[in-house]
Amino acid sequence: MEDTYEVIRKNKWKIALSFGLAAFIIFIITLVIGLGDIINILSHANWYLILLNFILEFAILLTWTLRWKLILQAVNVTSNFRSLFFMLTASIFGNNVTPSAAGGEPLRAYLLSEVEGTPFEIGLASAAADRVFEFFPFVIISIFAAFLILTWNIPIWTRLIVFFLIILSLFFFVILLYAIWRKEVAQRIVISLAKSIYPLIIKLVKSDLTFTDITNQIIFYINRFSHGFLQVVKNRKLLVLGFILSFLMWGFDMVRFYVCFMAVGVYPPILPLIIIYTVGILISLAPLLPGSWGIREATLVALFAVVGVAGDIVISASLIDRLASYIAPTLIGAAAALYYGRHVRNSKKSVV
Repeated sequence: MEDTYEVIRKNKWKIALSFGLAAFIIFIITLVIGLGDIINILSHANWYLILLNFILEFAILLTWTLRWKLILQAVNVTSNFRSLFFMLTASIFGNNVTPSAAGGEPLRAYLLSEVEGTPFEIGLASAAADRVFEFFPFVIISIFAAFLILTWNIPIWTRLIVFFLIILSLFFFVILLYAIWRKEVAQRIVISLAKSIYPLIIKLVKSDLTFTDITNQIIFYINRFSHGFLQVVKNRKLLVLGFILSFLMWGFDMVRFYVCFMAVGVYPPILPLIIIYTVGILISLAPLLPGSWGIREATLVALFAVVGVAGDIVISASLIDRLASYIAPTLIGAAAALYYGRHVRNSKKSVV
């Protein structure tokens, strides 16, 4: 696997282009809703509440790091809390700059392997278990939201699309858990995928590696991954603490999003806000643009209109939200990714 610095360098124009497109979409939305109104609302925002928004986001990141540290301890991996915090922010950066949000977990496992010496598959298992803990509050709220949103006075196609996305997300979550629990299923799936791309990979890397060698490696890594993951989820104490920390993070996140509206002088109904924000998170998982900038905002505007919150208010609150939940962690994560990327590269040079 390439070090982080090389990945960033080779994909810098693609990253810049995707963010440029997202910024353009946001700009168009603000023009349609009323750029002057949004600027006016933001200029009168409560800066103390905006600061509170950042504090709550920092609390989320600290709680997230603590949960990951507990997961690693369950598989007998000890690491410095501060190092884990910055590795986590580096993985957030990896997720935020890739449209499919798929780069963060492998990056976390890679950094843990290169910096701490933890086997890659164990690091990946810890990251996967961490994501599963994170997903449980989302599952519970999504099931509730999927049925409640069908009763809202919104276009039928909007209701069906949102309902479909939630059900699809839950379906993949169940499939993931089943594949991890039944490692032979995961092995068959991964080996089948590897078989289809094996000829192309051999041509690209110009290697004499046989498919049997690849199959043996896949079985080895999946066995280690499954063992590490199950070791985590079978730990009852960790399971309870993981759930508590996950719901605590979601509590912080809901409060933080509500504070974004408070900062612009609006107090939306809490229950619809929770449901709409959950849908917004789901939209953010769509592999379209980094963080689904613009697409998420348009969805929030449409759904908040149902409960009587004007579009200029929603966009203003969303921009304040993005500042703390997306831009700040991405910038910190970018610095951490560059630091660790150079650290890994220099370590490999010194070994050579």
